[in-house]
Amino acid sequence: MIKVLVVDDHTMVRAGLRALLEAFDDLAFAGEAPDGEAALMAFDRCKPDVVLMDVVMPRMDGVAALKALRARDPNARVVMLSSFPGEDVVQQAIASGAMGFVLKNATAEELAHAIRKAYNGSRILSPEATDALVHAMRRDSAPGADLTAREREVLAHMARGLNNSEIAERLFLSVSTIKFHVSAILSKLGVTNRVEAVALALQHGLLRDPLPA
Repeated sequence: MIKVLVVDDHTMVRAGLRALLEAFDDLAFAGEAPDGEAALMAFDRCKPDVVLMDVVMPRMDGVAALKALRARDPNARVVMLSSFPGEDVVQQAIASGAMGFVLKNATAEELAHAIRKAYNGSRILSPEATDALVHAMRRDSAPGADLTAREREVLAHMARGLNNSEIAERLFLSVSTIKFHVSAILSKLGVTNRVEAVALALQHGLLRDPLPA
């Protein structure tokens, strides 16, 4: 039997998930919790094999609770439940160690399958969650996505044609620090000079709010 802890802030949802679990011979309802903080206590008490965790909850949301559970027990197997697979939420959940991400409109068989996969150490995502994760990865891999706020500021001054000394004066930094930032910008954008960096930045909308002269 796979013991499952159900975590959701809606009483009716928890009752529905409990009924769903009891319909399968290999799944067992281990306990329930109405929020992330209560889930931590229930986890210690119930010792579940798999946790079904809602994403949006009061006091402590699902992703925060997932991180806390994994900190307590690196082997904790958690399947996230959500009504809508937001790109950032899916990305954060998977990065935090979630074994699955399933929508609440999944069928009983789909949810049972996700629980079994998680129990066996395999990750599973709903098609919608997979799409959200792919979009998030594409967004983060876009040119300039990894530029820091300071590097974007330096890049904006570069676009205005300022040299390192002039940028250093504007930002109250040393010339050597500006040189460091410029080198980092060129490296992150994959270009070899300032002109290419500015051209790429303009092409990809990295300078939507140009600094005033």
